[in-house]
Amino acid sequence: MDYSIALITPEVAQEITTWTYDVPYDRYDMSLDNLQGLLNPDYRYHVVFNENQKLGGFCCFGEDARVPGGTYPSIEPEVLDVGVGMHPGFTGQGFGREFVGFILDFAFRTFHPDSFRVTIASFNQRSIKTFKSLGFIETHTFAHDRLRIEFIQLERPA
Repeated sequence: MDYSIALITPEVAQEITTWTYDVPYDRYDMSLDNLQGLLNPDYRYHVVFNENQKLGGFCCFGEDARVPGGTYPSIEPEVLDVGVGMHPGFTGQGFGREFVGFILDFAFRTFHPDSFRVTIASFNQRSIKTFKSLGFIETHTFAHDRLRIEFIQLERPA
């Protein structure tokens, strides 16, 4: 599948806040409370469209891709934190590897990091499997006390 990427717009950000995921991924559901963060230029949110120009998902780079309270010993320019979100209508259908690969290629060409890092909730085995298939290895885990979730950090050279 061919993808294209663009900076997020207010209209698309508002649409993303209406997405609902199946359990247990419903933890990723957003609301209008998230709109300000999606539109914050410091968080570098982008949207990804598929070959039919349907909204396939979004991504962010840097600070908003990190989980508050997590341990992040190295940050940009050495390590670029990457966050991704796929449209719920496309999840679980085998598009993840190609979708994430496209985002990583864009991130490398745009930001030129030495390596990439993702932080994924440990229950999200689909995402962990996708990133491992792209050469990421587990480097650290931590528990988020307030959310009561364990997170896994994975890294790979850019």
